[in-house]
Amino acid sequence: MKILDYNGSDFWSVEAVLKRCESYTKRFKISSPVDIQPSIHTEGEIRRIYPAMEKVIEGIEKNDSACIEIGIEFIEESRSFPFGKILKYNTARALRRVSASLTEMQKERIRKRVAEMLCTGYLPREFRQYAKLARTIGLSDWQSKIEREADFNNRWVRHYYEIIKN
Repeated sequence: MKILDYNGSDFWSVEAVLKRCESYTKRFKISSPVDIQPSIHTEGEIRRIYPAMEKVIEGIEKNDSACIEIGIEFIEESRSFPFGKILKYNTARALRRVSASLTEMQKERIRKRVAEMLCTGYLPREFRQYAKLARTIGLSDWQSKIEREADFNNRWVRHYYEIIKN
């Protein structure tokens, strides 16, 4: 049987995500954790294991603290994944919807990620949702770093910065 696993390797393998989710569930004392087992579809001799992040995003939308933590780790990651653009886009959108539940430390990690991306000019398609998330939680002290270091001659840096600060 041929297995197509659309999850990442090492830190983002299904096993690693499940293990971190279990650890965070214990740390945050969650009594009824969200099931983040990935969807599996078998057709003939092909078994497809879809990204566990789809279930994590559903957990974020249910305000599950463990899923929120994994979601923040996911948007902090720069490398590519199968379905990565849509997964990161949906993760940032889900985090924005539960932004009132984010801890100050989590908000700071998101602010740092957004500021670093703006300052380096690394603005993939999903950055639109990152900008909306940053606008919702505010930039705090990171705004001055962006104003000092970002290349505002880059129209996309300027565009997203305007979205965030308004």
